[in-house]
Amino acid sequence: MNNFFLLAISPLDGRYYQQTLILQNIFSEYAFLKFRLKIEIQWLKQLSLIPEIIELPKFNKVTNNILDNIINKFDYHDAQEIKKIETIISHDTKSIEYFLRKKISLKIPDNLSIINFIHFACTSDDINNLAYACMIKKSIFKILIPYWKKILLYIKLLSNKFKNISILCRTHGQPATPSTLGKEIVNFYYRLKRQFIQLKNIIILGKINGATGNYNAHISAYPNVNWYKISQHFVTNLGLQWNPCTTQIEPHDYISEIFSCMIRFNTILISFNQDIWGYISLNYFNQHIIDTEVGSSTMPHKINPIDFEKSEGNLGLSNAIMNYMILKLPISRWQRDLSDSTVLRNIGVIFGYCIISYDSILSGLKKIKINYLNIKNDLNNKWELLAEPIQTIMRKFKIPNAYEKLKKLTRNKNININKIHQYIDQLTIPNIEKERLKKINPENYIGYAIQLVEKINQ
Repeated sequence: MNNFFLLAISPLDGRYYQQTLILQNIFSEYAFLKFRLKIEIQWLKQLSLIPEIIELPKFNKVTNNILDNIINKFDYHDAQEIKKIETIISHDTKSIEYFLRKKISLKIPDNLSIINFIHFACTSDDINNLAYACMIKKSIFKILIPYWKKILLYIKLLSNKFKNISILCRTHGQPATPSTLGKEIVNFYYRLKRQFIQLKNIIILGKINGATGNYNAHISAYPNVNWYKISQHFVTNLGLQWNPCTTQIEPHDYISEIFSCMIRFNTILISFNQDIWGYISLNYFNQHIIDTEVGSSTMPHKINPIDFEKSEGNLGLSNAIMNYMILKLPISRWQRDLSDSTVLRNIGVIFGYCIISYDSILSGLKKIKINYLNIKNDLNNKWELLAEPIQTIMRKFKIPNAYEKLKKLTRNKNININKIHQYIDQLTIPNIEKERLKKINPENYIGYAIQLVEKINQ
């Protein structure tokens, strides 16, 4: 690790640089410049196709290739040129326009008509909102969804693997009706899958309609052009859904919807992390030993569940930022204020914390090994759990105060198989019911747990 990483203020660009490297081509300043430059060029090409704009002839193949190469060959030198312009004029979007003017002046002869139509009738957010929409779409489908798929698949595999492993459940932290480890894991799979489906169905919006969303400048120059239709065509060609009604800015409601879904997914994962952490604490899971690793600076015996703790912490950071953005981004004073601009630049931070947490949970799950003996012993020391089915059968046969009688028998008592069977024998219920009750033990008193795993995982 060189000094740049050691001196980075954010761990996303320092300690976790390698993990978040995948985001550089989407959310870095360099990437944001390139996305916006592409929108500017695409809009310029769109204008050249409008017959009514006779001042801007339709581009030939050569001109289109030159424009495409400005995007395709965009490099760090180009990005630095834009930033130099910004230091002079103090406007990030206008800097891209000036950069593009210079590029076209150098590469295309007789370029005055083209230069005059760069950023034509646009406000900054016409470019920025489309760039962000493209960035968000790429991050969701290229990064987020593949990660969510990995997590879902791994949790599903674990639920199938452990579907027959009976465990002692705990409600309020106290021993409760048994289940199977696979069933308790598949609960999370079902919840996470719902959010996965919802995320894929969220519509990503974009707009290009001028300073206050009314195409004022467009119509003043070319009143006979159907700018409504042109706007829709341009936005949908970018792979986005057109927002027909906005102020100066696209109102970011869809971003709030995406983040709300991501928060739910992440929150479910936090709960999952905490449960696995708890099972490790109970010694239901052992962790894979790596000889070179140190668990504690002073206690040599320790193997800490750091992957699940790291995942939980980074999910919390990501959620905290998204919670703020959900409340902030849909609000704009009158037709536009700039407070959303600086906030939007932190979207990459959200995805960075998510990636770190997702990598951690996947790493942690690969290190755990089930401790069958400890799970079995824990469960078989809790025969008092059978108070539930016994009192339920007693109710069935109209034995009064069934609950109270089992409460007296089992609460704060050392209960074993002999005491349970002795109690069953003295009940005034049919012998066939007594025999059925005697066949129930803490390991097989699991209801439909196995079948539920199979049903959910179909």
